[in-house]
Amino acid sequence: MSQLEVKNLSTTFDTEIGTVTAVDKVSFSLEKGKTLGIVGESGSGKSVTSLSLMRLLPVPIGKSTGQVLLEGNDILALPVQDMLKIRGYKISMIFQEPMTALNPVHTIGHQLMETFHLHFPKMSKEETFDKSVEMLEKVGIPAPEKRIHEYPHQLSGGMRQRVVIAIALSCEPDILIADEPTTALDVTIQAQILELMRELQKKNGMSIIFITHDLGVVAEMCDDVVVMYAGRVVEQACVESIFATPRHPYTHALLDSIPKLDGERKSKLDTIEGMVPALSELPEGCRFGPRSGFEHKEESYKVRPEMKEIAPNHWVEWCECCQKGLKAQLEAAGETYEVDS
Repeated sequence: MSQLEVKNLSTTFDTEIGTVTAVDKVSFSLEKGKTLGIVGESGSGKSVTSLSLMRLLPVPIGKSTGQVLLEGNDILALPVQDMLKIRGYKISMIFQEPMTALNPVHTIGHQLMETFHLHFPKMSKEETFDKSVEMLEKVGIPAPEKRIHEYPHQLSGGMRQRVVIAIALSCEPDILIADEPTTALDVTIQAQILELMRELQKKNGMSIIFITHDLGVVAEMCDDVVVMYAGRVVEQACVESIFATPRHPYTHALLDSIPKLDGERKSKLDTIEGMVPALSELPEGCRFGPRSGFEHKEESYKVRPEMKEIAPNHWVEWCECCQKGLKAQLEAAGETYEVDS
């Protein structure tokens, strides 16, 4: 049984131009102790999916439907007070942008201790202080007894991200959602943060949902991958299958855009032409078609493609026009195109 199972999750927002759908019937599952990567361009619906799981959407503008089953219980149907007990304790989140995730007018110690006060109200002030120092030490912050009295602006970006991770892990959650935790950090600090997350996962046995646009990080961190485009899941499989045999044109294009060590020097990088369509302009049918470079029939934009299992636990949003174009492209490049019938 999966630790977390998401079934047909949809998220809508009421706007001046009407109701728009940011997440459209997304389904995936997370196994205990595993890392699930959610990848895609900006505007694909990754962050909205994570906020929907945590029930942190702006109310009443944002609404979610479907099911989010945590150990068999649908947390979307829980009363607000029950969700408060789960959020931070069962499921925690590292928010995007470490530079702005912390409150600038409070010390990092105040923000850490607040977490313990909320979830463990009987804990004394001395105990919460000691626990906060312990958490800073766990995430590798030097001289935690001194740092705990400092404000966010006194810390570097890497240090701030470690504080955000310390807050997220303070209650030892079963599931951690990491929303692009290494964005805006230099490569050295990024490697340290990823190594820290791996160590804490191994030590605490927690599961991770890792949201990113960096496929290199996905290859390093994840067991399974969900590829999102324009609010939908277009492909999902184990990380080895995604990298070895991508079978959706969008996944294939993302992988082609990664610079290669054996590529020709100073050659132009592959890019995906165009942009993710606006939420108000999303077609019901194939959403990647206009950017795929493949010829599409008019009806392919009107009917939503079905999810098809092309190999064990390898699912693809199956648009016949996209698959025909991808097959021709692969065969022209001398590669094989194989899917289970």
